[in-house]
Order: sequence, then C-alpha cells, then structure tokens
Amino acid sequence: MQKLSEQELIRREKLEGLKNLGINPYPAAQFNVNFYSKDLPVNYEEGKEVSLAGRLMSRRIQGSASFAELLDSSGRIQLYFNRDEICPGEDKSNYNEVYKKLLDIGDVIGLKGTLFTTQVGQQTVKVSNFSVLNKSLRPLPIPKTDSEGNQYDGFNDPELRYRQRYVDLIVNPGVKKTFLKRSKITTTIRNFLIDRGYLEVETPILQPIPGGAAARPFETHHNSLNTKLYLRIANELYLKRLIVGGFEGVFEFAKDFRNEGMDRTHNPEFTVMELYVAYKDYFWMMETTETLLQCIAQEVNQTTELQVGENMINFKKPYPRVPILEAIKTHTGVDISKMNEDQLRKTAKDIGIEVDETMGEGKLIDLIFGEKCEHNYIQPTFIIDYPKSMSPLTKEHRTNKNLTERFELMVNGKELANAYSELNDPIDQRERFEAQLSLSEKGDDEAMFIDQDFLRALEYGMPPTSGIGIGIDRLVMLMTNNNSIQEVLFFPQMKPEKNIESLTEEEERIERLRSKDLKLFLRKEQALLRKEQSERQKKFLQELRIQKQIERFRIREVKELEKLERISLKEKREDYAALQQRIESLKNKYRLIRDQKIRERVEALGVKTDEADDRSALLQKEREYNLARQKIEFALESFYRSANSLVFQLNKRYITRHMSIFRCIDKRFETGEIFIKWDESADDEWLILIYIKDNSPDKGIIIEDKTNEEKNMSHEFKPNEIFKASDLMVDSLTQLISKKRQKQQKN
Repeated sequence: MQKLSEQELIRREKLEGLKNLGINPYPAAQFNVNFYSKDLPVNYEEGKEVSLAGRLMSRRIQGSASFAELLDSSGRIQLYFNRDEICPGEDKSNYNEVYKKLLDIGDVIGLKGTLFTTQVGQQTVKVSNFSVLNKSLRPLPIPKTDSEGNQYDGFNDPELRYRQRYVDLIVNPGVKKTFLKRSKITTTIRNFLIDRGYLEVETPILQPIPGGAAARPFETHHNSLNTKLYLRIANELYLKRLIVGGFEGVFEFAKDFRNEGMDRTHNPEFTVMELYVAYKDYFWMMETTETLLQCIAQEVNQTTELQVGENMINFKKPYPRVPILEAIKTHTGVDISKMNEDQLRKTAKDIGIEVDETMGEGKLIDLIFGEKCEHNYIQPTFIIDYPKSMSPLTKEHRTNKNLTERFELMVNGKELANAYSELNDPIDQRERFEAQLSLSEKGDDEAMFIDQDFLRALEYGMPPTSGIGIGIDRLVMLMTNNNSIQEVLFFPQMKPEKNIESLTEEEERIERLRSKDLKLFLRKEQALLRKEQSERQKKFLQELRIQKQIERFRIREVKELEKLERISLKEKREDYAALQQRIESLKNKYRLIRDQKIRERVEALGVKTDEADDRSALLQKEREYNLARQKIEFALESFYRSANSLVFQLNKRYITRHMSIFRCIDKRFETGEIFIKWDESADDEWLILIYIKDNSPDKGIIIEDKTNEEKNMSHEFKPNEIFKASDLMVDSLTQLISKKRQKQQKN
C-alpha cells in the first residue's frame, strides 16, 4: 500500500470533490488552443478573445477576484479570474467551489477569455470560462522568493532533477532552454549537410559484430535467431557499406552504446553524428568541420565567441593543426615516435600513468595524450597524424608509413570530433583487424572484432572517402555552457532508485534480508567470475607455452635436418640411404608429438578415441563435439533465460506478500540441468527441473514438475514450444503460491 503525505491525501479528497460535482478531472475531449504566452508581445490586441491551456503555477485570491499565473509550452502568462465574469447567474459554485477550493497549484486547466492591460501595465487574460483538464495529485516543488528577491526551497538536487526531469522542466525554466538549443543544434547540422547534397540514413542498432570503434559493448540475445547480438558502439562500418553501394555522401544521427564508466562527460547511451563523403580526404574534412562549428555557434548563440566555464572560446575558423606525437613531446618532454610497446609502457609508468600488460601500443599512446596533453587544448584545435596502431580503420599517411591521416578536434580540453581519411585497402584492413584480434587474446576487452562482411564489402571497392564522428552531447554542453553531460540529456542513466516507502515493517525486514542476501550472492558470483577468468588465462598461457615448445622443437629439428642435408652431400652413396632414414625418423618423431598433443586435447573434452584414429579423424571428432556442445548450450541458454524471466516476474508480484521467493539455478555446464526452487531451500530440493531430451536439442525439452505434492508430473515439449513450456511453469508456480497463501491464512 502506497504511503501518502498529508498534502497528497488532501488532493485526493479534492479529486473526489470534483467527481461529486459531476466534473471529470481527466477528460478525453479535445481542447482547442489558439493563443500561447509567446504570442503576447507580438500579437496583443486589447479585447481579443483567446483560448489557452496550461498548468496553474500561482494564485492570489482576493475574495471575488483572483490573479493567477499559467504555464504553457512557451512560457508564463497572467490570468484574472472574476467571480461574476465566470458565473454570471445565481450559481457561483464554479468559482467559489471549483476554483477556490478544489483547484491546486500544478493542475492543468483550459480557459477562454479576453486580453486586457491591468492598471500597473501588465498584459493579462480576463477569464470568462475555464475547465479542469487534469488534476495533479502531487504538489510541485516550486521555489519560494522572499521580499528581497532571494530564492530558496529550489528544486536543485542534481539526482532528483535527473530522475524527475518532468518536474525539472516545469519548475526550472532554464532547463527547457537548454533542450531547445539542443534541437536547434541538430537542426542546423542537418540543414548544413542536406544543403550540400548528403543523404540522411539509418543503420542497425542491434549488430552481430560491434565494429567501428575500440570499446566494450552491451550484449543481448535474440531468441528467434538464437544468437548473440550487440548494441552498436559505432555506426561507421555500415555507413561505409553505403559508400561502397554508390552513395557519395551519407550521414546519421546515431544512438551509440558503450558499456564503460560514467562521469561528467560520459553516458553509456550517447548521440553521435557521423558523416562519410566519397572522393574527399581529412584536409577537406577539417575545413568542413571548421565551417560547420562556426555556423552552429552563430546560429544558436548569434556569436562565434562563447563563455564556457572560465574560458572564452572562439569558434571562428581556421583552427590550429598539431601532430599528436609533437603534442606529447611538447607537454611531456618525451619523444615517443620511435618507441616500441615495452618502451611506451615504461614511459607511461615513469610519468605517473597506471597501465597494465593487456594494453597495446595504440592504447598506451592514447592514455599518455589523454592524461598529459588533452586538457591543455582549450581553443578549437585539430590533433592530427595519429600512429597506425591507434587507428585500425584509417588510411596510411601519404608521407609517413608509420602514421595515419586522422584528426581529433579538441575543444575546452575534451575531444569533440574524430575523423579519418578512411582506409579502403581490404588487405591492409584485414591485417589491422588481425592485429586488434591479438590484443583481444592478450585480454583487451575493448579491442575491435573482425567484421568479415565489411571486409567483403571493401573487396568490391570503396572510393577514397573521408569520415567524421561528432559527439552531439558534448557539442551541446559547449554551446549551452554546461559542464555535465547529464544536463543536456533528457533522461541520463541513473542507479536504480530505492523505494521502500510503501512497504510495511515486515516487508521492510524482508527487503533488508533480500538486500543482504543479494550482496552475498553478488560477492560469490564475482569471486566465481574471477576464478573462471584466472583458469581461462592459465589455460591460454599453458597452450601458448606448448605451442612455443613445439615451435622451438620444430626449429631445432629443421636446423638439424639442414645440417644433415649438408653433410649428406659429402658422404658416400651407400651411407646416404642411412641418413635419409634418420631424416624420416626425425620427421615421424615430430608428427607423433603433434598427433599426441591433439589426442590429449580431444580426450580432455571427454570424447572417446580409438588407437586407429589419425590426425584428421581426431580433429573431426573435436569439431563435431564442439558443434554439439555449442548447440546444447544455445538451447539451454534460451530455456534458462525464459525460466529466469518468469521467476523475476513472480518475485516482483509476490515478494511483498510472502517471505519465500523463487530462484532459478543454472547447472548447464555441470549436469545440463536448470531448476527452480524456493530461495531458502537446498539445491537438491527443486520444484521444477528442465533438461534437454537425450542430450539432443532437436528432440526438445523435458520439464519435471513437483509443485503439486500429490502429482509428480513430467512434460515433454518440442524445441519450438518454449512459450508453451513457460506458460506451464507460470501456472504451476502461481498455483503453488496460492496454496501457500491459503495455508498461511489458516495458520
């Protein structure tokens, strides 16, 4: 049961009062509006009849008359209510009862009236008729102003403002101006690009391979396709596919997602405008970017000079161009242009930057620049000519093969845009992707995936192209003088809101127990994940050592064979056959070692082998096992997700009524089983057990149901009947809860 404040209870009483008078507080009929507060300065005519709608923000009732303030979509306007004007007959209840007693600040009303000017010269609407359009049940946190003009009790808490943006927009007028400017910025960019003949397009948000940037993606699962998908980290590779397809210029305002940290300049969901134009290079793109930013500043703020925090920033072109290696040398005093990965790692540590072994050359340079250089570039500056290791999608520099034709635009100490002369050599692109793959094997979870389809597109031929990505959120921060990205997003990502105000004491106790158990569960899960990660790393290193041993053995044997070959030329003819036999013996020895390693690897999977199995037979058994294993795991993953989802819904529905809740346990990597149980029960005391029939996903699933103590039922379902299986589990668990509730009521 929801706990209500005294004010909320009073407002609900007023709601009932309106209903008792025959007034619908939430009418469905259209209310025609022909006048807005913004029209007052330009379209004012004394005595003009108008129709307005908006939110009641203040009232000054003086007996039979009252002044009020109405907030509509464009601003505020003063209203004048007169009892005799509104109620010309004997019945004055519409004013005395409805307006004076049953309306509150925050209610939405529609009204008709005429324009007039008060004795103090304020343009006002004299109300002749009004109607209730929405009764507000929560009081607005309206700031108060004292006689000296000081404001207090403002709605200023950042967390509350971001969580309740709808309230923030009502009571803080400056917030709406920020988002109006954001709309104007995107409109200016769109018109700028369309006027130059470029096409606005849309590309997939759910992608099978998260390409186009080095970042950690969000993962999801598509049940129908039974495949893993990712929320896109960039739309670059799809836009390039369109350039391959024959479009000369394409752009997109894209929502991108990166599963990374949050701070004043980063949100996991953000907006980027990406543009790709054929037959251009990064020099052309720098000139275009300068023109665009100057145009935006002029259009949005009517000047190219903007105050951003303590800095006055001038967006008038041209902007300086500084090579990144030169910038690092200037601000650190260290020349890193000829350093390898180990030297870069040592240099980073020497200048106080924390690094680890998973970081490659590109990431190390990026860290050094970000920590020691980036904040120095306040005025718009192009940082150009990045090393190849930092730019896997960028064309090699035309004068220096170790660099690429890339720039990042720095403004106010932060990156605003990133642009390339796009790499269109499919062979070079494949090699760079493979280099990124080696970083992934080292443990870098932000390394790029190999997009085979994109490589195929490049093989058909992509013309010389220049591309750029501009962070819209950061651009809006600059143009509106906000130092936090949350201020320019309507609904920034927040931690889940804790809400236990509606719970009883017993339910609060249960919630605390659940919270404690959840923390314990998460700690156990994290420990398990760390253990699994450590084991995977150990296995990888062990396999790597074995491979290196084999490689050293092979090199040693080859050298010995070469030596023997040289010797054999000097030996007599009759001894040559013996030498050839020795060579064959050495070759066979190498083959036996190789085949034995493969056999050990296959047997470790639990696959039965025969002595007669040769190398190809062993490899074939390994492939068949992995395919079967993958098929089973995909099927079990789908069933586990379905079971976990229904358990979550049941918990959400019944947790406030019962101490006992359900848990779904995933045992697929051990016994191929998934089961549901009471959370306080031991693991072997399951209620519902799910497993694959005969360990073959093609045959379907079997559900063992023990929710009914009198009946121990077993159900079999086909692979495509997962929703039917889910319905069965929901019915069984719901009936079990109902029985438990009846039992508790009897006791």
